[in-house]
Amino acid sequence: MSGFEPIPDAAPSAPPARYPFWGYQDLALFAGLAVPSLLLAFGLVQAVILVSGLHPAGKAGPLMAGQFLGYGFLFLSLYGLLKLRYGRPFWASLGWVRPRAGLWTSVFGGPVLALLVAVLGLALQTPEMEMPIKDLLTDRFSITLVALFATTLGPLCEELAFRGFLLPLVSRSLGRAVGVLIAAMPFAILHAPQYSWSWRHILLIALAGTVFGWMRLWSRSTIAATLMHAGYNLTFFSAYLFQGKDLPTKW
Repeated sequence: MSGFEPIPDAAPSAPPARYPFWGYQDLALFAGLAVPSLLLAFGLVQAVILVSGLHPAGKAGPLMAGQFLGYGFLFLSLYGLLKLRYGRPFWASLGWVRPRAGLWTSVFGGPVLALLVAVLGLALQTPEMEMPIKDLLTDRFSITLVALFATTLGPLCEELAFRGFLLPLVSRSLGRAVGVLIAAMPFAILHAPQYSWSWRHILLIALAGTVFGWMRLWSRSTIAATLMHAGYNLTFFSAYLFQGKDLPTKW
């Protein structure tokens, strides 16, 4: 089963169910709901700001609130799909289970992967970009908020979507190696606008996504992939803060 073990049915005598049990129609529905969920979320956040008369000091608060709410809408729809259509648990179905291997590798692997990607970026002569994130880091509160999002909710939702939902489906159809690569592509494209669609940056992000995918397969857990992703983000964000470029204050 392409490296994944089937999720057993409730009845002990029933034959093992195919995993993943969802199909490409479900994937298309989930992908199609992504943009509407985010638009609805950001619209609601702006409506609350207008009605309440609040004046956020920076851009980070409304943006993080919109993304948090948008992810909530999107994954609530996925929860409904798995529970109502298939009668299956949300977390276990997406591989959110105790890793069978590689837990400590995932914890320490994130910073190591970040270092390797940084070295490869230097070798490729990757150009420095004017990062949009700079506009969000206007004060200590904004910096803390962005850091928390980048190391918690961001990796969690991205790993559930790309390595929990997409990867098992493609791996079942095309094999594990192809599945890992394909799951890394939309992950890289999602982040491409931040880097002005620089092919070098896209390649590096795709490489990181590929490693997250192999961690998911090896450990058989999206928890391990999420921990590695969080450590990877934390390392780069810490390096950005340490450089102190265009920040309101250095920590």
